[in-house]
Amino acid sequence: MANIAILGYGTVGSGVFAVVTNNQDVVARKAGQAVNIKKVLDLRDFPGDPVEPYLTHRFEDILEDEGIDVVVEVMSGINPAYSFSKRALEAGKSVVTSNKAVVAQHGDELIDTARAHGVSYLFEASVGGAIPIIRPLMTSLTADHITEVWGILNGTTNYILTEMAEKGAAFADVLKEAQKLGYAEADPTADVEGHDACRKIAILSSLAYGKTVDFQQIPTEGITKITAEDIAYGKEMGCAIKLLGTSKKTAHGISAMVAPYFLPLSHPLASVNGVFNAIFVKGDMSGETMYYGSGAGKLTTASAVTADIIDAIHQKSVFLDWDTSAQLQVEAKDEVPAKAFVRVAFSHKDTAKKTCNDLFAVVKFVELDAFGDEFGLVVDALTEAQLAEKAALLAQAPGIDQVRNIIRMEE
Repeated sequence: MANIAILGYGTVGSGVFAVVTNNQDVVARKAGQAVNIKKVLDLRDFPGDPVEPYLTHRFEDILEDEGIDVVVEVMSGINPAYSFSKRALEAGKSVVTSNKAVVAQHGDELIDTARAHGVSYLFEASVGGAIPIIRPLMTSLTADHITEVWGILNGTTNYILTEMAEKGAAFADVLKEAQKLGYAEADPTADVEGHDACRKIAILSSLAYGKTVDFQQIPTEGITKITAEDIAYGKEMGCAIKLLGTSKKTAHGISAMVAPYFLPLSHPLASVNGVFNAIFVKGDMSGETMYYGSGAGKLTTASAVTADIIDAIHQKSVFLDWDTSAQLQVEAKDEVPAKAFVRVAFSHKDTAKKTCNDLFAVVKFVELDAFGDEFGLVVDALTEAQLAEKAALLAQAPGIDQVRNIIRMEE
């Protein structure tokens, strides 16, 4: 029998408890032995809940129990999740987590700690919810040099953008609805500002390229500036807006970014809607592969956590191609080229269009009858620095009232 402890009885923790207890036969068969939940750590009491007999308020009760083989860290935030994880690894217990904040900030250190003590630090559920992505990177694609990883990495923002597109609703209204449905947290900042997706693309990049990628170096924009007007222009152009995390190997490191993009409706990611995620991986031998599934939810995430628990029980150390002693440089945002869509409010249309043509290589103008005081323009690829410089000049030019938004475009 293998004994586990769960740190945190929130959404994911209660999901892991449910999966392990309700699917005991499946879990035991795949683990090769019975899997027993011995303790659950939480500061709260849950009178009448099935977890009540397992509850403890002291982490030391778990740390000092030599019978516990695997610690499941499903808390939120950095501390005490990080310190608990490190102490558990140092005590010779494998740690499984869904906490992308800890993995992005301390993953290299915790992997080193696990290796030093002959145990595992596993985090499949930290990226993509139920989507198996870390295992394929570490097993199925081991013969490849991975050159790109990118996709839709956050279910909350994808749900919001989908609802805005389908209902023509404003961002603030859809966010409130997402919070009521449990798709968005009471404080949604990490999701809507892109921080969650940023941490996930950093984790995937570290594993794909085999060296640490610092998430704090990745330029990140969220979806809070996306409006119903932007959605309408997208429909006119045959495009959908998606928040993407992108990462590409370069000669000197990687280029990476998190930002909203217009995607043509023919693009595979344009039809990924609701809380679903999709991740592309490009290898030099395998070409492009895509991984799709629910990116959020109690039981979907718990399923991925439980798979890691089973792996940790099967083998004390699981191979991760991540050289924690080396770091990849993320290219400066200003050096990355991008094709873009620019929304411009004008005081004099003809003058404004002439100014746009003088400043940009305009691919086309986009006008909607419903928006009489503005137009959009698609501009050919510019570096981020060039785009920012020209947008600043445009905002001060004759005939222009303001630049209302700039959204990157993917072919």
